[in-house]
Amino acid sequence: MRGLLASSIGVTCAAALALPLTPPADAATVRPAPAAEAASAGTVRATGPGTRTTPTRPGGTGVRGLPRVPGAPGVPDLPGSTQSLPLAPLTGDRALGGSGQGLSRRDVRRFSLVGVVWDDPSAELHGHVQVRTRPAGSDAWSGWQDVETHNTDHGADPGTAERASGRVRGATAPLWVGDSDGVEVRVRPETERRTEETGRGTRTVSTVAPLPAGLRLDLVDPGEAAPGNVSAGPPSGRALPRRADPPGMEEAVDGTGVEAAWKAAANAAAPKTTDMWGDAATDAATDTASGTASDSSADTASDSSAGTASDSSAGTTDDMPADTVDDVPADMSGEAVAASAANDLLAPLGALEIPGLDRPATERELLALRGDELTQAQRTKPYIGPRPSIVTRRGWGADESLRESGFRYTTKVKAAFVHHTASGNSYTCAQAPSVIRGIYRYHVKSMGWRDIGYNFLVDKCGKVYEGRAGGVAKPVLGAHTLGFNTNSMGIAVLGTFGSAKPNAATVDAVARLTAWKLGLFGADPKGKTYLTSGGGNLYGKGKSVRLNVISGHRDGFATECPGKQLYGKLGSARSTAALYQGR
Repeated sequence: MRGLLASSIGVTCAAALALPLTPPADAATVRPAPAAEAASAGTVRATGPGTRTTPTRPGGTGVRGLPRVPGAPGVPDLPGSTQSLPLAPLTGDRALGGSGQGLSRRDVRRFSLVGVVWDDPSAELHGHVQVRTRPAGSDAWSGWQDVETHNTDHGADPGTAERASGRVRGATAPLWVGDSDGVEVRVRPETERRTEETGRGTRTVSTVAPLPAGLRLDLVDPGEAAPGNVSAGPPSGRALPRRADPPGMEEAVDGTGVEAAWKAAANAAAPKTTDMWGDAATDAATDTASGTASDSSADTASDSSAGTASDSSAGTTDDMPADTVDDVPADMSGEAVAASAANDLLAPLGALEIPGLDRPATERELLALRGDELTQAQRTKPYIGPRPSIVTRRGWGADESLRESGFRYTTKVKAAFVHHTASGNSYTCAQAPSVIRGIYRYHVKSMGWRDIGYNFLVDKCGKVYEGRAGGVAKPVLGAHTLGFNTNSMGIAVLGTFGSAKPNAATVDAVARLTAWKLGLFGADPKGKTYLTSGGGNLYGKGKSVRLNVISGHRDGFATECPGKQLYGKLGSARSTAALYQGR
């Protein structure tokens, strides 16, 4: 995550801040009573002057064109909230000349994930952020924990609608701290020291880096997961109108005008075709003639214009005619139906998990999904790994009302970028869905993205989770590797791996996932491919870059992500993925 500064100037950490151990009288708040903790997340209380909150939209009526069935139960509220606390100058920060910012200890509503946010997404926080928290119901405080400050290497590519929405903000990486109800934070700017020659000799000059404007601490309550005993499939309840072609189907056009109009399955009962993506224009001949990734000296037409991918919304459930209806799970909103239906060829509507397949079944599925695009050699000997089981968005409890409606796609998946979330390693496997819900809310509500940025996430137990909505087998446009989101996918491993080593289950999960998903598009996990940069700190916009088909985030952007230890395991992941593909 930490961007590598292209400078040889030494940076010296300033002295530790002297913060009071108790908040001033006017800043103190009363710890909420148990009854208050159980209040609806739709009524988040401010904890001080100027506090901004972004609670989950309670209930909801679905989307236009999706009528309620009389007597059907309402869409359940998924609790969750974001408290946003403006930072203030630290008056006791004499060592830094008063340039530090933070918040003294205070009581707040319960939260589990924290991050610092600021106004300008292009500004970097050159400094150090530390927080300490109090576990809910306890009087003991944690020690100071570092928050990863350099996070601008993630996000939508320059020039895309998501990047230019006006809602995007700068932010640190999120840090998972577990269920807490007290917080303290301090932000220390970096100090640059240099020597100057004067008429009286050499002197040392110190310059304090300015902090970004609008610093605030966001505290995220990920809320509870959707009921885990909801059966997959279409029980009676809410009815979903159907039409032959998904509504709002617009041709998604990349920077060169090449059509990439991937058909998003907007309902579970729409007529199926053997081509999963309908009339999509592909450049399969470039990369799949022999079932391996391309080594050509220039990228395909689909991303030859600065790597810009499709930005047209597609697959929205708005304005669906009610000519034909099919039952859908009663507790699903229109947005949830659309997200689930994007996987309708792989699992029933409302499924909590997409089941894994063995190798023969996966090969048959490949022929059904993309048979028209495969060469004869690929039909005879398809290179694809068995499909792993994947927890769906419904399975990890995504509140679909948070994200922007509709889905966006790129043309194909030529490469996979592996990340770490830099959110810490203290979570348990049982908490992984909560961590993902927290990151999802942080990406959307705090950072202003249209959805969670990663296409997939993997936990420390090797479980794979669906990320950005749009269909796990489709080329969903993510916001994970600034400059290289086009024709790629992003896989984030939950945790921080600068010094901690990922376990074997995690690395194997990355291998299994890439063997399957890259195999859908004929890519060799051990091969090389070319992507065109959309602009970043390593490669200028429009530059064709030769990359490993399975790359680390740092291969496309000057960053420490995915951490030294995880990056060192990518060679093993490539070899294992190739074996899973039968190479």
